[in-house]
Amino acid sequence: MGRVTGKIAIVTGAAKGIGAASAKALAREGAKVICTDLDETAGEAVVAEIQRIGGEAVFMHHDVCDEGQWERVTKLAEDRYGGLHIVVNNAGIAPEGGPIEDKSLEDWRHTIAVDLDSVFLGCKHGIRTIKKTTAKGALGSIINISSILGLVGSSNAADYVAAKGGVRLLTKAAALECADAGYRIRVNSVHPGYIDTPMVRNVAEKGMPGLAQTGNEVIALLTMLHPIGRLGVADEIANTVLFLASDESSFTTGAELVVDGGYTTR
Repeated sequence: MGRVTGKIAIVTGAAKGIGAASAKALAREGAKVICTDLDETAGEAVVAEIQRIGGEAVFMHHDVCDEGQWERVTKLAEDRYGGLHIVVNNAGIAPEGGPIEDKSLEDWRHTIAVDLDSVFLGCKHGIRTIKKTTAKGALGSIINISSILGLVGSSNAADYVAAKGGVRLLTKAAALECADAGYRIRVNSVHPGYIDTPMVRNVAEKGMPGLAQTGNEVIALLTMLHPIGRLGVADEIANTVLFLASDESSFTTGAELVVDGGYTTR
């Protein structure tokens, strides 16, 4: 207990899945957490659960593609808690699949906005705010949730792959800038395999391009892609986020932590 005691964190997409698990893990280990999402009902439920176990958290409605809303979220961290140490850029979407030749520019831009532009905004406003706190001697950490599809390609997912690959290299650029500026802010990316979350279940129910199967058949096919023999669970990614948020990872920056059950080893 207490691995991030005294730290203030923002977790985007905190209403469910990896975001909810990460917010709970950080709160359980002592952080004060601002949980943000578009889903107010589910987000407030996560905050209530954190409070029931004695943690401290608050919910804020947040469109991660809106720069003004990022300014309000980081200001809330300063006004309510006195600073900011951690930003977890987790919010994202799994767009409708399909070949490049059939994808509209509008759909492409929407995916890039949600899955990459939002991470840029989180890094921009995270750095601006965290550097004021780390100037007092604390360590800061920005954790960007990418994907295995930010490391390897996949057909029928060009927009998602491009966005998640962009997150990977944006992370490295931000890590170097923070180090060069002496901000004491580390920036790392996490690359999950297929995790058993509502988003993955929703994709499975709709079916994947090129596959006739849906639902549990898709889950079974995805499971086979992981040498470890199962899908991941959100807490396993949250534990990686917790490590990167804590001072235990004080020598880790610009890294890509792959948590994929062996998916990318083949």
